[in-house]
Amino acid sequence: MIKNSEMLFIYDATMCNPNGDPDDENRPRMDYERERNLVSDVRLKRYIRDYLQDKGYEIFVAKFEDQTVNATQRLKKLIEDNKQKINVNKIDKDGIEWLLSKLIDVRLFGATMPIKSEDTKGSSLTFTGPVQFNWGYSLNKVRLVDSSGITSHFGSEEGKTQGAMGKDYRVYYSLIAFHGIISGNRAKLTNLQKEDIKLLDEAILKAIPLLATRSKIGQYPRLYLRVEYKDSETVLGDFRYHVKPDKVEGLRDVTDFKLDITKLKEIFAKNIDRIDNIFYWQDDDLKITSEGEEKKIEDILNLKDNLLIKLEY
Repeated sequence: MIKNSEMLFIYDATMCNPNGDPDDENRPRMDYERERNLVSDVRLKRYIRDYLQDKGYEIFVAKFEDQTVNATQRLKKLIEDNKQKINVNKIDKDGIEWLLSKLIDVRLFGATMPIKSEDTKGSSLTFTGPVQFNWGYSLNKVRLVDSSGITSHFGSEEGKTQGAMGKDYRVYYSLIAFHGIISGNRAKLTNLQKEDIKLLDEAILKAIPLLATRSKIGQYPRLYLRVEYKDSETVLGDFRYHVKPDKVEGLRDVTDFKLDITKLKEIFAKNIDRIDNIFYWQDDDLKITSEGEEKKIEDILNLKDNLLIKLEY
């Protein structure tokens, strides 16, 4: 049985663009009033999907041979590749079970699969994913790099030697935090397995630095906690409210601050009887404090025996 879990994932971005906004010249997404950098949940899920696909897992929301395909084409390809006798325009219960067994991203995040055909108006399969994330935001105040102009060494037109000008927006430093939840009740509807959650832990920690592009290089995981509860009813709320860096302005590096998790420890201590396990990973360069004292997170959260499980990758 899958129980509820809640996650806190913190990574940082140095001199890069964590999540460009296509409606704003691909500038990093920002809450300008609060000077906070924003990253969509879709961006985080894309990292996870790409990592799992590179590992050989079937992904529903994916490109093939650099071509975007619609849901019907994707399902047909999956069915044909696996030599299944399933009518893509009328998928029965057994067909749904088979699809869920093959598509790990649907088991994790859910999906809407619009089924199109020439002789029907179409229908859809909708799975609400048990794993959901809020939008991420920076715990520090973020500034965009002052200069954004770049010049290519190739001429912009035939016969011209001057390079073409472009824009390359980046942040100086952003300490980005995500909160997520795994719903035990919804896990039943997508056949989510414990092995899938282990793969999710792995992908969260490994995907971002491994899948960096030119604009994304400079991002590294710093802290990950997944708190697994004893049931499928408990939710303690957004862990980001209970952690904060001791400095929020002028940050340029992970060594410029210490992360205070005193309140988070208090929340866990108060609800200790509802917690089954705390899976954790801390980057060696991240300094963490509680009640003003710098310690490793396992020492801070050592609330009872056998509660903490360190993730090793």
